[in-house]
Amino acid sequence: QVQLVESGGGLVQAGGSLRLSCAASGRSFSAYTMAWFRQAPGKEREFVAGTSWSAGSTRYADSVKGRFTISRDNAKNTVYLQMNSLKPEDTAVYYCAAGPRGLRTMKGEYDYWGQGTQVTVSS
Repeated sequence: QVQLVESGGGLVQAGGSLRLSCAASGRSFSAYTMAWFRQAPGKEREFVAGTSWSAGSTRYADSVKGRFTISRDNAKNTVYLQMNSLKPEDTAVYYCAAGPRGLRTMKGEYDYWGQGTQVTVSS
């Protein structure tokens, strides 16, 4: 069992930056693939970025490549999402997710979810 708690969301102007954190508790955090998803009002939850258990592999949605960076610190049981050059279309609730499988982009591949943190980008 893994519990996930996100933090770091907020209101930022377009072009600004935010860093999201996801603190995990429970066993075997380092064995899990970690990912960030987001869900805007009226839209499906979509994959944003993911990192393998060793952080040796990362994957990004095309819409955030070059602007967002995912990282993890297994010693601190924490995964981060650094978001730069934010755009109004990045506005969404951002969710942290953990799964025992490989680096996947489908939300059904992840077993554990945080409660989400709101990110709002004003134009």
